[in-house]
Amino acid sequence: IYILLLLLPFQLKAQQTEDVLRAVEENNIELQALRKENEAAVLEVKSQNALESTSVEYSPFFRRGVDGVASSELVVKQGFDFPTLYAARSKSGKLQQQVLDLQYQVSRRDILLEAKLRCHDLIYFNKVEGLLEQRRKNAEELLALYDKKLEEGDATIIEVNKIKMDRMNIEKEAAEIEAEMHAAFQSLAALNGNHPISFDAREYGLAVMDGTPEEIAVKIMESDYMLQQGKAADMASEQEVKVVKQNWIPKLEIGYRRNTDVESSSNGFMVGASLPIFSNARNVKIAKARQASARLELDNAKIATENQIYALIYQARQLRTSMEIYDTGLMYSTLEMLQKAVKAGELSIIDYYVEADSIYENLHSYLDVERAYHNAMAELYKNEL
Repeated sequence: IYILLLLLPFQLKAQQTEDVLRAVEENNIELQALRKENEAAVLEVKSQNALESTSVEYSPFFRRGVDGVASSELVVKQGFDFPTLYAARSKSGKLQQQVLDLQYQVSRRDILLEAKLRCHDLIYFNKVEGLLEQRRKNAEELLALYDKKLEEGDATIIEVNKIKMDRMNIEKEAAEIEAEMHAAFQSLAALNGNHPISFDAREYGLAVMDGTPEEIAVKIMESDYMLQQGKAADMASEQEVKVVKQNWIPKLEIGYRRNTDVESSSNGFMVGASLPIFSNARNVKIAKARQASARLELDNAKIATENQIYALIYQARQLRTSMEIYDTGLMYSTLEMLQKAVKAGELSIIDYYVEADSIYENLHSYLDVERAYHNAMAELYKNEL
């Protein structure tokens, strides 16, 4: 029960972050535009494999000495490709649709990652505000104590001014944090289709790596949307080569023809073909060059992604180690003891600030390291957003 109670705040706060991500996914204008663009692109891909338009031609002929139309010709034609080409293009179209879907997933992932990092900023700012609030409370208590001591002649104006300067620095830092929070909220609102977001979480949630660096890297690379898109683009370009190679097959035409004159009429069928003998060789070279380009882009993406993953794993592990070095409980208890000592007259205000400032600086450094760790983990597992 005790463990569950400890985990509950993390789960609640993480859910708040998930709510923000769901809202951004729904309201982000760039993602909305991409969804519509993909719909149009899918329809365009499907239309590439449709039958050609039916051609209808009618020609009236006139002759001297004959009133009206002396004779006429009606031609109805339908062109189509060889059946195997339709099958090849159908497969190519499905692969192109897969590329489009993965392109959307890459954009979605990157936008949600940006939103999550802004949430991390806000969590960090809330934590810093909490630390500043504690400092402000301590400063107010010390100022009230030393104002009274000054009246009684037990303190100097230098000691009182030291407390006032500390309070002044606290207010300055609080104003800076407030400005940065406003900017972070504005960034989130922009990602959310310019709809404001309410967010007051103060915990990042659980974030751990499970496995060796090699196991983690393999798992992440298998799920990476950029690499999946590269693989799909490589397969689509390979299939496109197969499609283009079949373009040498003659295009067929069948039709109906009717000729009429004043006295009689005749009907017949039309059969024709076009032979792309000279134009297809260059198109095959173009398709092969594009396939080679897609393969090289995939290889480059694999190298870049693998290096980035290992760098993030190392960074996250180092940051986690740094976090564990900080004993925040010890620092907060020491602050409490210093506060009691200065109130009891066992410690001068100057000595108090020498010790307290160092502790507050370490607590602030811990918050910096904590945010950096969770940012690295978010970047590492961005494909799970």
